[in-house]
Amino acid sequence: MADAADFLDGKPAAVRVTAVNIPEHIDVRALREAVGATQVEFSRRFAIPVDTLRKWERGVREPDAAGRAYLALIKRDPKAVEALLVGP
Repeated sequence: MADAADFLDGKPAAVRVTAVNIPEHIDVRALREAVGATQVEFSRRFAIPVDTLRKWERGVREPDAAGRAYLALIKRDPKAVEALLVGP
């Protein structure tokens, strides 16, 4: 049985549909270079383990949907993402 956490706006989570534009692929190295950061700097600024970042850049692994969504936000406005992570 569903509990209150399974509902949003009165609709069950399974029924909710949201329009999300998550890219299928992100060139992580190009993004990092566009931000002007080394791997270690990018890792620290955006709380991504450096080993994970290196695997993404080498093509050993691909970011999952949540990772791609996060990277898309960084690509759109890296300063805003960093400011949100640092806080007031």
